[in-house]
Amino acid sequence: MKENIQKLRTYSYKDIDIIPQLKQFSAQEILAMKSVAQVIPFRTNNYVVEQLIDWDNIPDDPIFRLTFPQPEMLSRENFERIAKLLEENTSQAVMKQAVDKIRSTLNPHPDGQKNYNVPKFHSGTVRGVQHKYPETVLVFPSAGQTCHAYCTFCFRWPQFINLGDLKFATRESGDFQNYIQEHKEITDVLLTGGDPMTMKAWQLALYLEPLLGPDFEHIQNIRIGTKSLSYWPYRYVTDPDADEILALFEKIVSAGKHLAIMAHFNHWKELETPVVQEAIRRIRSTGACIRTQSPLVNHINNLEKVWVKMWKKQVKLGCIPYYMFVERQTGAKNYFEIPIFRAWEIFQGAIQKVSGLSRTVRGPVMSALPGKIIIDGIAEINNEKVFVLSFLQARNPDWCKRPFFAKFDPESTWLTTLKPAFGKEKFFFDSALEEMKINKQLQLSQAIK
Repeated sequence: MKENIQKLRTYSYKDIDIIPQLKQFSAQEILAMKSVAQVIPFRTNNYVVEQLIDWDNIPDDPIFRLTFPQPEMLSRENFERIAKLLEENTSQAVMKQAVDKIRSTLNPHPDGQKNYNVPKFHSGTVRGVQHKYPETVLVFPSAGQTCHAYCTFCFRWPQFINLGDLKFATRESGDFQNYIQEHKEITDVLLTGGDPMTMKAWQLALYLEPLLGPDFEHIQNIRIGTKSLSYWPYRYVTDPDADEILALFEKIVSAGKHLAIMAHFNHWKELETPVVQEAIRRIRSTGACIRTQSPLVNHINNLEKVWVKMWKKQVKLGCIPYYMFVERQTGAKNYFEIPIFRAWEIFQGAIQKVSGLSRTVRGPVMSALPGKIIIDGIAEINNEKVFVLSFLQARNPDWCKRPFFAKFDPESTWLTTLKPAFGKEKFFFDSALEEMKINKQLQLSQAIK
């Protein structure tokens, strides 16, 4: 595989005109893509364009919809406004003002990420860190807040734009390490982004190697959230520092830590190329495990047969199916979201067609403000049709695995539109959640004073 060395070439919205495969599109179709790409961050690369997309199946190819902007991703009003500004060749200042206004309405940080997940430490906050669940802390390395290519549905799209103070990032200054060192309840550190695997091996080591020292014995598990296996598997095969990356993985495992690569695969097509299969083999040879996850998104993987084939392929390659998420309420959610009942039907239909080795996957899961809520099923209890729900993770650990019920709603796509069943006014966790919100508002008001 070493002789098949590939050099990464990325394309931004400014490069849409020069991507050879787009010559089949009309000027109006190109304008439409550019209009949406002004608002929804766009980035792709030569591997995605040349090896993953079936250009004879446009516009229905799932990887095309996964990476290239579609007009329906914006409301008609917003789309027409941006397209008109592009046609008029308006100034950058006017365009930025219009784009920022639209972006501010797209719920940039859903489910309290910015307001409720950033931890306090000594006299301030820990920049670039989220600590939602007691045992797990998320770290956003500053050098890893981009991706080899962007998913059009990405719930962390604010990481890729310059819109006020929306971006999470921390430098390898030691601040986040000091926080982790003092909080012995933390057992898991998750590097996320963006994509940490866009960093060089030496940069990644600056974040991870300190966690192998004696001051971090309480850290048992190190996770790296990444889409690189899907979008640039050469990272682990022929990139100049690919062997250094694998050596770092081996060092982490040899130090007694469990290393989990949290791989983002949205469709089985991303598992088909020889290079991704070689990348998976090389990662697993270090002692690291690969766990796979994806949201269920309309137009891309909203068929049970896609999940069946994907899970089977992942297990065959030695990966562990981990999560099927419900698409979050941000960005182009109206284009991608699927009703909760339909998400459960797809999951339930797919899970019964795979062996027990694939049934490690949990889903459908909403990563919401109070925690990770799984839709366990749909049932009829006391003549009332209900969703059966429970927490896999929660801000309060005592909430985990306590079944609760919501009225069946065929239109609902998220927790916030569900109502308690059996005549109850609140879910069992609502009062505590309201108290948390009030306390946070008091902290903010005191800080302003």
